[in-house]
Order: sequence, then structure tokens, then C-alpha cells
Amino acid sequence: MTQRPAPLPEPRGPLSAAVRRVLLGEAAPPSDAGVAAADPFGEDLQLALYLAYEPHYRDLEGVSGDREWDPALLGLRRPMEEAFLAALREAVPGDDDVDGALAPLLVEPVDGHGVSHRLMESGTWELMREYLVHRSLYQLKESDPQAWLIPRLEGQAKASLVAVAFDEFGGGRGERVHARLYADLMEGAGLDPSYGRYLDLAPAATLAVVNAMSLFGLRRSLRGAAAGNFAVLEITSPPGARRMAKALERLGAEERCVRFFTEHIEADAVHEQVMRRDVLGDLLAREPELAADVAFGIRATVWLDDRWDAHVLGAWDAGRTSLRHSPAALRAA
Repeated sequence: MTQRPAPLPEPRGPLSAAVRRVLLGEAAPPSDAGVAAADPFGEDLQLALYLAYEPHYRDLEGVSGDREWDPALLGLRRPMEEAFLAALREAVPGDDDVDGALAPLLVEPVDGHGVSHRLMESGTWELMREYLVHRSLYQLKESDPQAWLIPRLEGQAKASLVAVAFDEFGGGRGERVHARLYADLMEGAGLDPSYGRYLDLAPAATLAVVNAMSLFGLRRSLRGAAAGNFAVLEITSPPGARRMAKALERLGAEERCVRFFTEHIEADAVHEQVMRRDVLGDLLAREPELAADVAFGIRATVWLDDRWDAHVLGAWDAGRTSLRHSPAALRAA
């Protein structure tokens, strides 16, 4: 099946409007226009950054494929990246303690209260669909941002990362690619599985999680942060996937909905060990000077995930949608 171009969303401010104009082939404003005044975690900058990265992934409606390396687009992107990166560095501790950054992720808290816990315990189909929409921004491109790390590694770290990616991309079977499994899950839940379909609904907290992956993956200088980011995804995936599988089973979901999460329970339990020992271990043995970047990638990923959790649970506790708005399709039985 041919993948149709993703819809180009409406801008949320001057930065996303400027990126949208450049994507459509119109004249660009000055590259630093409005960045200094923008919230680095706000709706406008995060959408602008997401759209600036998207030509590296898939087609957008009305956007030429040549726009990927358009100097005007890259000129707009760079100051936004710098603002986002600086804000992330300010938000998390700056140290080179990789083991210390990983340690909290290796213990499952007995009193967990995140989004997956809420869905497992009392989630409705409406809340489940909201969750699936949020996560679709990354899961429909899983693990494309991390694939950029492959040419930036050597030796055992490279070999082991490729082994993990092989599983993420279906182990040689197109129907088992994890992004394909997520599309099946969305379809089974009554959602549109088309790539990029729900970008307009995604709030800044959701965009920032994916933008960090793109930022780390596209900069060779941040390869340590990219490796730390990927390690967090693999370490935290099995317990979260187990809760989500239980949530869907409680809701009476089809088998194709549960399959995506059961696949991650089995695969990522092994991936956790490989990422910690063979990818991070070998990378740091070869380039010990990257320890601070690896720790930063871990801490920034956890911080953004916690921020997303707080956004979603805060909205649900207040009785409102965690998306920018909630179309009737998400509330369907």
C-alpha cells in the first residue's frame, strides 16, 4: 500500500508559520526571527521544529522532496534547535554519571502513577484513543530517529545497535515492523492509522518528546545523547507495554491491538540488556568523553516523558482532553 503524504497542519504562531511558508516554497524570514521571544517548549516552536524535521522522514502534502536540505529551512531550524537544546540542558542535571542516570529506570516503583498505570486501572476507550493519538507521532516512525545513530558508532556498539534495530524493523518481515503493528493497533481501536494524520491534535509536550529524538539523531556531535535516549526507550518499554496490554485486554480490545504491546514485552526485555552492556558499554569504552552526553540524553528523555505524563494526567484529572481538541471520532464506541 502506498503511503500518502501527511497533511500539513495549521501554524500555531510566527515560527511555525515561517517554516510552513518555506516548506511550500515561499520566501523565508530572517533565520532567528522570533526565536528569542518564543517558549522553547511552547506550541509554536515545537510545531515549527517538528515540521522542519519532517522532510527527513516522510512526504508532506504540497511539499517538494527537495525541501529536505533547503538552506532556508535549515536556517530556520538551527536557532530553534539551539533554543530547545539549551532549555533541555538547563532542565536536567549536568554530570557524567551514566549509571546514576540509569539506576532509577531499572527499578519498577510499587506506587507508579503514570499514564499507563491510569489506563490499566481505570482507563476508558476515549482515554485510550487519546493515548494512542499522542504516541502515534513516534510509534508510526519507530525507530527511524534512532537509525541515524548506526553510522555514528563503531565495533560492538554498532553491531549491537543494529541487532536491536533489526527487531524494531520486524526482523526481516514487513508485517512485523513495529510501526506497522502500531498502525494495526490504531485501526483496531477505530482510529485512522495514516502517518501524520493526528499531528494537528498533538500538543507541544508530545511534539517535544519526538523532537528530542530527531535533534539527537541528526547531530553527530550528540551521538552520546542519542544513545542515551534509545537506552531509555528500551529499558522502560517492557513494564509500560505490560500495563498497556492489560489495559487493552480489560477493555476487550481485539488481538491486533494487544499484539503491539506484547511484542514489546518480549523483545525489549532483551534489548534493555543489549543497550546497557553492549551499546552504551562499548561506546563509552571507546569514547569515555561522551559520558556527559549519554547521561544528558538519558535525563532529558526521562524529563520530557515525565512532563508529558504530567500534561496528560493533569488534563484528565481536570475532566478535559489532553489533546489540543478531541474530535468525535476519538469518542466513538
